Amino acid sequence: MGILKFIAVGAAIGYGINYITKKGENGKSLLDEWTEDAPEWVDKAKKFATDKVDMAVDQVQQKKNEYQ
Repeated sequence: MGILKFIAVGAAIGYGINYITKKGENGKSLLDEWTEDAPEWVDKAKKFATDKVDMAVDQVQQKKNEYQ
């Protein structure tokens, strides 16, 4: 039974790699598109994190001012 699981997982991984590296109609693979979009996603994530940290700092400052 263990060997069948190993074969099934290996086949799924192989198919997945084939799928994301297969060239589409536009001549690019999913992996190509993801790597092109990654810097934009990182910038969005940094902005989101900065906004959330700023919101948390503001809330802490408000609570601190309420107790003083």
